[in-house]
Amino acid sequence: MFQIRKALNYISKYIFDNNCLNQKKINADTYYYLRETYDLKSQMAQSCMKTAIARYKTNKSNGHDFTLVQFKNLEYDLVWNRDYSLNKNIFSINSLQGRLKIPYEAKGMEKYFDGSYNFGTAKLVYKYNKYFLHIPMTKDYPQTTPFEINKIVGIDLGINFLATTYDSYGKTVFYNGRHIKAKRGHYKVLRKDLQECGSKSAKRRLKSIGSRENRYVNDINHTITKALIDKYGANTLFVLEDLTNVRIATEKVNINNRYVSVSWSFYQFRQMLEYKAKMNNSMVVAVTPKYTSQVCPKCGHTEKSNRDKKNHIFKCKNCSYQSNDDRIGAINLWRKGLEYIENNSKEHS
Repeated sequence: MFQIRKALNYISKYIFDNNCLNQKKINADTYYYLRETYDLKSQMAQSCMKTAIARYKTNKSNGHDFTLVQFKNLEYDLVWNRDYSLNKNIFSINSLQGRLKIPYEAKGMEKYFDGSYNFGTAKLVYKYNKYFLHIPMTKDYPQTTPFEINKIVGIDLGINFLATTYDSYGKTVFYNGRHIKAKRGHYKVLRKDLQECGSKSAKRRLKSIGSRENRYVNDINHTITKALIDKYGANTLFVLEDLTNVRIATEKVNINNRYVSVSWSFYQFRQMLEYKAKMNNSMVVAVTPKYTSQVCPKCGHTEKSNRDKKNHIFKCKNCSYQSNDDRIGAINLWRKGLEYIENNSKEHS
């Protein structure tokens, strides 16, 4: 892994100096040097080129300036059935000294060897004085069509209530987020104190806190999306707001509340729900959030002042219908789900 890190930085400098991302050209100019200087196997050299090129392409797609990429961490990309392979008993990995065959515990992972999963390019990383192997796996599931849907669930995402659902049975469920909001407020204060301190130990603690908070958010999103799938099962249409531009929409939020408003990973929630839905013969659609919190579900009157954000109350100025504002959002999303089904039925009739 030390040799691979040196090779990655060598290729990175070549790419930067020559402004070249053409793998054929990079291969012609660096392949034999990598083999002779760093004692890399053929496949290792090719893998290093692909890793370095991918990092530059990622930076470009993310809008970053073209600057020299430096590989500081120990990492090794492993191509399935070339650099690594595994069955239920043995993990095999390519090394500078030849193939290493290592027994491992596969308990709880038996389903991944039933032939329905495809193994992808894995990444071996060294963190916390341990080695971690991240193996991506994909599985194809049949696409659910709108004609198979028999339940619709509108899901309004927020902060005080992370998710509020309204379903085809007329039931509303609130997934409370106040304790999560309080915990993340604690992280925010702690982060600010450590940033002001600025010592090396404070910087290490900052990194640790960031990692811990990310795992916390990840776990909460997993828990709620799993609960939704378990509750409604197959043939369900989940309707969410498309919150892609949530950061832009919350620019006017009070600066003290902005961190909580824009930093929760709503898109991650959507991604998790999407793949879990596919695995259970259900589907997810994201619709425009326009007016979902302003339209009265009873009379259809639309007015901004219908919603009292501060007190989380919706009261229609036309018919006086009143309810929780997050519940109103979920109802209106449920209605948009009905429209989605009707429009698809007309297109195919």
